[in-house]
Amino acid sequence: MATQEYYIRNGNETEARGPFNFEQLTSLLDSGQLTLETLYYDATTDQWITIGSSAELKLALFPEKKKLVVRAKQNLKTLNTTSDNQAPITVDDMLAAAEGRTSDTGDKKDPAIAMARAAAIGTWSVIGMLLIAAAGEILPSIDFLLAFNPAEFLAHPLLILGVLDLILAILLGLGMVTLYPFVRFRAALALGFLGFFFYTQSLNLPLLAVCAGSTGLYLCTVSVSLFPVILAAALGLAGMAGVTCHVLTR
Repeated sequence: MATQEYYIRNGNETEARGPFNFEQLTSLLDSGQLTLETLYYDATTDQWITIGSSAELKLALFPEKKKLVVRAKQNLKTLNTTSDNQAPITVDDMLAAAEGRTSDTGDKKDPAIAMARAAAIGTWSVIGMLLIAAAGEILPSIDFLLAFNPAEFLAHPLLILGVLDLILAILLGLGMVTLYPFVRFRAALALGFLGFFFYTQSLNLPLLAVCAGSTGLYLCTVSVSLFPVILAAALGLAGMAGVTCHVLTR
């Protein structure tokens, strides 16, 4: 068909046009000069016939266009749609799901959230221990502190420790958790100083209390799991309260 030559004319014309090859016929079709009623000379029958009556030429020049079929609507289950019997999802529901507090997400808790909660409990427990300890270290020397004689300040080491505890508690309350290394140093310092004092005086209960308080204070600054933090907090608070009670009642 590509090499075949065609002569064409309209029904009201007596003179033929051509010869044209197939590509030229396509160009005439694009310019609107060719229709299904256009006559072309069929050499096999030696007759003028319409393009529409030749199945081969008609298919080549006027191919049938595929009809577009609209696909039926499908009901797809999506995550962002709810049924009529479902309650709408609230912000609290989303937060609970993120924290693993729902039945569907109970086994998918975010470890970062649990660690943050444990760290917060540990921080406030440390603040409480330091305030309890500061009360027992400062109150016995409150008169000297109000008078404030710098020359005799070093003669009251317990008061110095109490002021340090109070300052650390205030700074931690302001969110300065970078002071944890100093808190650990304070725990070791109090254990050495007060522990040695109670040991030389054969005061076993205060000695156990200072050991518990210093240990709990230290562990609260290094633990990031909820259960160990709670145990350390209980141990530290009880120990600090025992030391303070002994100091204030002796």
